[in-house]
Amino acid sequence: MINSATLADIRTEGDIKTLVDTLCHKATNDTLLGPRYGAAARIHWPHYLTSQYRYWSNTLLGKQAEDGEPVPAQLAMPTSGPHIAHWLSLFSSTVEECFAGSKAEEAKQLARQLVTRLQTTRTRELPVD
Repeated sequence: MINSATLADIRTEGDIKTLVDTLCHKATNDTLLGPRYGAAARIHWPHYLTSQYRYWSNTLLGKQAEDGEPVPAQLAMPTSGPHIAHWLSLFSSTVEECFAGSKAEEAKQLARQLVTRLQTTRTRELPVD
């Protein structure tokens, strides 16, 4: 069994890809979040994933790439209530399963800040059919 003592920290763009891919896989298969992600079928997944890789690489690794949009407007992600809290929990548990160290802790803190920012700036949510 892997424990935090055997996990590496987030250091490379490959680590960022692992984090984003693992999180998106979990969210799309999650009983609470999956329907919201499924309702956002309009999303262009390659573009979304590339945007996520850029955002987290820039944020955590200091890469000077185009920022990328953390949560695209077309993603049916709520900005309050149990869905956003669940996403944050899923993000944190994904980081903890894959990484350990100061950058991993920073990623969790940045996700909390992202949620706060989304809650104050997003004014519309897409409905779930």
